[in-house]
Amino acid sequence: MQLSRRAMLAGAASTLATTAFANAPLTSLRPVARVEPQDAVAKLVKNAGLTGRIGVRVVDLASGEVLESIDSSIAQPPASVTKAFTALYALEALGAGHQFKTRIFADGEIKNNILDGNLILAGSGDPELVTDSLAALAQSLKETGLTEVTGDFLVWDEALRNIDEIDSTQLDHFGYNPTVTGLNLNFNRVHFEWKREEDDFVTALDARSANYRPVVTTSRMAIVDRVDPVFTYRDLGDIDQWTVARGSLNDEGSRWLPVRHPALYAGEVFATFARSHGIVLKAPKETVKPPTGTPLATFEGEPLTEVMRGMLRYSTNITAEAAGLSATNQRVGEKRGLRTSAIGMARWITERCGGITPHFVDHSGLGDLSRVSPADAVGMLAAPDVKQTLQPIMRDIRLVGDDQKVIERAGMSVRAKTGTLNFVSTLAGYVRTDKGRDLAFAIFASDLEARQAGILEGAERPRGARTFNTRARRLQQDILKHLALRLPA
Repeated sequence: MQLSRRAMLAGAASTLATTAFANAPLTSLRPVARVEPQDAVAKLVKNAGLTGRIGVRVVDLASGEVLESIDSSIAQPPASVTKAFTALYALEALGAGHQFKTRIFADGEIKNNILDGNLILAGSGDPELVTDSLAALAQSLKETGLTEVTGDFLVWDEALRNIDEIDSTQLDHFGYNPTVTGLNLNFNRVHFEWKREEDDFVTALDARSANYRPVVTTSRMAIVDRVDPVFTYRDLGDIDQWTVARGSLNDEGSRWLPVRHPALYAGEVFATFARSHGIVLKAPKETVKPPTGTPLATFEGEPLTEVMRGMLRYSTNITAEAAGLSATNQRVGEKRGLRTSAIGMARWITERCGGITPHFVDHSGLGDLSRVSPADAVGMLAAPDVKQTLQPIMRDIRLVGDDQKVIERAGMSVRAKTGTLNFVSTLAGYVRTDKGRDLAFAIFASDLEARQAGILEGAERPRGARTFNTRARRLQQDILKHLALRLPA
């Protein structure tokens, strides 16, 4: 007999309940009057209307006093709160001033501005490399005087262990679940745009950024007559082949799709800019051999502190993965895969932050098998010298009153990292109350049974997910307003 996953989960819950009943002392069988919670935060949690589990932990940073603890030792998926751990890990392993470099090498002799050999585009894992960056790199190459390359145009993306996708349970077309390599152009996403013309659509795939939008051929799109699924994907070797259901397209629109061949994608875009400067390159080829020869041009990314600031603000998954993998490579002296690197990060956090025990399957929080308790999240935030590193680069969280206006109070602030998956909503960071107290907090909510049902449903936004996450964010706001505005000095 076959059982559905939902039935198996229900059966497991029933077994646990039966076991607990069987092992309970006889006195527990007597009716016990329920005591209404008197604590303000407990009341907010009780009245939040959320299914699943809610955990809250609040600590006074000056005294170490635990001000709130509601199921705070129970681990839940941290979602993108994971990125706060990753930021600390990367900044301490690589250094705040670390800059990712993307370089051009000449493997051969240059005479009379002609390279008799191969030209190599090599990445170091920069997660914020964009099309404008490659345009600047091509301009730097032009300024060397190079006019011709007789050999091949090679692309090297092996500075990091190549990761096909961050989380295999996500749908293929989610742009926030891309491939991760040593070359990550435009967050390894391609821009798909469509527009209806008469009875058909015109489509375009390009590598757009602030100033440029070169057309790419490493990704292709076909419109097909079907109802479901909206998108399909096939790997054609050197080509990402997409199809989209005609009926899902409105008159015009766009979205970002993941790139599964980042080296060739970046190579094609760079070759376009080189050609605009009169340097015609052959079609890019991937190479696994580390680059040798003479460095001709270099593009340097921003200092790591600024990269981490952007990651915590915009929650870019590829930034977290590239930074985490790079930090592990630096620490152990060799490339590690995603899961091994995530385990290494968890062990480092345990040693660095006084024995807390998080479990990570990635560095971004996209995978829902990671587990962190609110107590451990606060334990990390409250560990020595962590606040001075993380608080300045965390996002400013505005508190909003019943009138939907931002609450302004002198000296009060909330800096934190949010985390969102379907049926998972997390928030952790720092509060400065209006009376000058400094707190570290974590508020986690998750309904894992509903999440699993949503995954089986196969929808981008499963039924009930929006309501759950909206209620969880409202609870977070209510708890933060209580902490920031109502706690005594």
